[in-house]
Amino acid sequence: MNVWGIFITDIYSEQKRHEIMSKIRGKDSKPELIIRKFLFSKGFRFRINDVRYLGKPDIVLPKYRTIIFVNGCFWHNHENCRRAQLPKTNTEFWLEKIKENVERDSKNISLLKREGWNVIVIWECEILTKQKRKNRLDLLVHEITSNLDVHDLT
Repeated sequence: MNVWGIFITDIYSEQKRHEIMSKIRGKDSKPELIIRKFLFSKGFRFRINDVRYLGKPDIVLPKYRTIIFVNGCFWHNHENCRRAQLPKTNTEFWLEKIKENVERDSKNISLLKREGWNVIVIWECEILTKQKRKNRLDLLVHEITSNLDVHDLT
């Protein structure tokens, strides 16, 4: 069942699905590496997976008071995204797991914003193709730099 309550047949066996899911990394994912490489090439310096901040953000740019979460569409239930469909097997488990992820994300983002952080969420589907990636990364630079007052850099 996906987020809209529609059952989707899983094309993989339970064993194959388990194998696929076990290979998914929690950090240094391909989308994270793409974004970090881009930011570094533009002169941004950052910290990665810093445990001092709520939610252990994927990227922290202290100079810009900005935190970036790079979210997988499935794991964080990207609304209206086809990549957020739940597998047919063990549906109740996945519903609960993803619901907890979404609630935790929402709480962490709210608290970080309350502490004065600019929080940016980038979804994996936003950087899948070269054109989408270019558009999203151009927007990212604007999101980071537009949060600043000129005096903040001194």
